[in-house]
Amino acid sequence: MELSPSAHVDSFTRDHLPPAEQWPVLEFTLPELQYPDRLNAAAVLIDDAVATFGPERPALHTPDGETWTYGELQQRANQVAQVLAEDLGVVPGNRVLLRGPNNPWLVAAWLGVLKAGAVVVTTMPVLRASEVAKICELTRPVAAISDHRFAAELPHALGADTVVLTYGANDDGDLTARCASKSGAFDNVATAADDVALLGPTSGTTGTPKITMHFHRDILANADTFARHILKPTADDVFAGSPPLAFTFGLGGLVVFPLRFGASALLTERATPMELARHAAAAGATVLFTAPTAYRAILKDGGADLLKGLRLAVSAGEHLPKETWEAVQSATGLTLVNGIGATEMLHVFISAAGEDIRPGATGVAVPGFRATVLDADGNEAGPNEPGRLAVIGPTGCRYLDDDRQLNYVHDGWNITGDTFVRDEDGYFYYQARSDNMIISSGYNIGAPEVEAAIDQHPDVVENAVVGRPDPERGSVVCAFIVLREGVQPDDAKRKEIQDFVKATIAPYKYPRDVRFVTELPRNPSGKLQHFRLRDALGDESAELAGAGQGR
Repeated sequence: MELSPSAHVDSFTRDHLPPAEQWPVLEFTLPELQYPDRLNAAAVLIDDAVATFGPERPALHTPDGETWTYGELQQRANQVAQVLAEDLGVVPGNRVLLRGPNNPWLVAAWLGVLKAGAVVVTTMPVLRASEVAKICELTRPVAAISDHRFAAELPHALGADTVVLTYGANDDGDLTARCASKSGAFDNVATAADDVALLGPTSGTTGTPKITMHFHRDILANADTFARHILKPTADDVFAGSPPLAFTFGLGGLVVFPLRFGASALLTERATPMELARHAAAAGATVLFTAPTAYRAILKDGGADLLKGLRLAVSAGEHLPKETWEAVQSATGLTLVNGIGATEMLHVFISAAGEDIRPGATGVAVPGFRATVLDADGNEAGPNEPGRLAVIGPTGCRYLDDDRQLNYVHDGWNITGDTFVRDEDGYFYYQARSDNMIISSGYNIGAPEVEAAIDQHPDVVENAVVGRPDPERGSVVCAFIVLREGVQPDDAKRKEIQDFVKATIAPYKYPRDVRFVTELPRNPSGKLQHFRLRDALGDESAELAGAGQGR
């Protein structure tokens, strides 16, 4: 694939793209996906929005009542770009690391980095120095912008020579003070549509993180597919949600989508599901992005009425069980918009909304994408036959200098690592992560189905199901369960839950091993980390085997 001439003075990202033969097929089948060769995503998202909707239109809200208009956001983004280019000497193609919770200055910094032609690397604020250091080693940022509350560990991760600007401390070196001294007039760098705009670490990786590479046109493509055709935003919408902006689910739902359509977003730095629901209701939110576990928690805490003002409630980041969909619909009248996306694809590519929703299904391929299910030999599976989900669209996997590119892309398809079935009508039904399909005594058991059954028990707050190695059965279903406060985690409760599952789904799927825990492992974006539970069980099995050999 021939790339456009780059505007990057620092050619690091283009030099470290995977070889062209390892890329997935890219398709631009919709008129709105025909982007010009020169394209700066920030210029489109904020400058074009100001020209179209006016500078006085609200853009960003906070729970404490602060509101930034589109004009104010544009001014501050331009000032950030000036600080980077004029004060720090950042040139197009340099990487700039961002670190902070969801707040307006993080958005201004994100836009400013892109306006300056640099490449943004946004990191979760809860990452530790060692984790940030791994990302920095791979992406090589020349500068960092951080909320002052999360800056202490950055010098250890970045090295002493990398400039760190903080905001929120109100001192002379503060980013906001520097910005106040700038005019706010900035000529955007005329980047190529296929210049790298952001480097996104994947959220589920163990060991060395995988760094996904996304172009300027990719940022707009997800707004012009999933958002435009499924969410159908209007300028009157107010978006809210729980995912951090470093998580591409949050970046799309709280920055790219609202700005693309002249809407506004409520940014909450940190909130429990009920706090999020209260903030969203108080702000008049119409579109909410959060995970299925959060919707369940809101209902269990009696917060259903707080959701009734929404136009759309979007669920992604984890599998949405049919039972959760039905519970939300019954309590609020909302039909949850399900979807599956991937950091490699930037956002959601299978979904459905309104009358097209089928409870229990993830949905159909979003306009602009096509998807299928592949069998073990790489051929398309027949209707209702489980296999690997494969996707092609205007975005696709490109890892930064990483041989794992070969694991994700096969014959032009993006292979997401999920097991699905597709019915005769083209609807996709999630079965499990491909590494979380449990084979026990010859039976294929999807962990999400068991989790959904356990979740229906009134004493269960949340749970995670994985396969535990077993010498006789190959694997047995093992459930890690968090009980509601005051419930005794004893053998009687264990048997009660097992019997409940047997009465809810096929008895052979019940969890033979039930372990009560106080919390489940999650990554900084809130996604359950099943692999940590599998690793712990694997270590346990190895220890037992070793002890047996020693006797």
